[in-house]
Amino acid sequence: RLAHPWGLAFLPDDQGMLITLRGGELKRWQPGKGLSAPISGVPQVWANGQGGLLDVALAPDFAQSRRVWLSYAESDASGKAGTAVGYGRLSEDATQLSNFTVVFRQQPKLSVGNHFGGRLVFDGKGYLFIGLGENNQRATAQELSKLQGKVVRLTESGDVPPDNPFVGRADARPEIWAYGIRNPQGMAMNPWSDALWLNEHGPRGGDEINIPQAGKNYGWPLATHGINYSGLPIPEAKGKTAPGTEPPLYVWPVSPGVSGMAFYAAQTFPQWQHKLFIG
Repeated sequence: RLAHPWGLAFLPDDQGMLITLRGGELKRWQPGKGLSAPISGVPQVWANGQGGLLDVALAPDFAQSRRVWLSYAESDASGKAGTAVGYGRLSEDATQLSNFTVVFRQQPKLSVGNHFGGRLVFDGKGYLFIGLGENNQRATAQELSKLQGKVVRLTESGDVPPDNPFVGRADARPEIWAYGIRNPQGMAMNPWSDALWLNEHGPRGGDEINIPQAGKNYGWPLATHGINYSGLPIPEAKGKTAPGTEPPLYVWPVSPGVSGMAFYAAQTFPQWQHKLFIG
C-alpha cells in the first residue's frame, strides 16, 4: 500500500520504477518483488498541506550518471515554504541516493501549504523544465520578480540557459520560461514536436491544458474559466480572456482535478498512438 504517491519514473532495463511518497519517502517497485524499503539519502521535506516529496525524474544520461532528480517542498525559518529541486546519484542496487545537490529554490518562500507544483520534465536537448504553483498567492503568477506561478527552464547542471526569454532583464528572474500559471500538476514533452505540454488546476472550474512557450503569459489570475470556491468571481479576473495572455489549448469548465500526463508513442497498443493520457 502506498501512502500519498505523487511521482514515478521508470528505470531502464526492466528494473522497475521509482515512486515518491509525499510524506518524504522514495521507493522502488519491481515486478515480482513489490516495494522496496525507503531509499536513503532523500532530502528532508516539508510535508504539510499539499507539500512534501513531489516529483522524480531520471537525468537524460541516467545510464552513465545514475542521476535522479527530485522536487520537494522545503521551509525556512519563517515557517513559509517553497519548491526546491536537486539531484543525487542512485546506487547500483537502488538503495541509496548519494551526494544530493540542490540546484533550485523557489524564491521568495510564500506557501503555508498550497500550490507547490513541482513537476519535472527534460526536453530533447537536455533542458529541465520545472512547473511551479503560485503558493495560493494569486498576484505572484504575474510578477516576474517572483518564481511563483511559473514554468522555469534550467540546464542539467542547474544553470540558466542564455536563451531563456527574460535573461538580461533587471525586473525579471532569468530562470522563467513562461508565467501566469496557477497550480501545474502534469507536464510532458510532446514526442513528435518536443514542445512542453502542461495541465493545471483552476480554482472552482477552469482546469486547463497549456503549451507553455518562451516568454508567454498564460493568464492566471487575469484570465480564468473558474471562480472562487466561495462562488464569487476571482477579484483580479478580467474574464475568460485578458489582453496579452494566451488562451488555453483545452479547458474543463467543471474541474476534474487533473494530475499526471503522458503521451503514448509506443507500438504495443496502436490504437493509442498520438494520444495524451491525463490522470
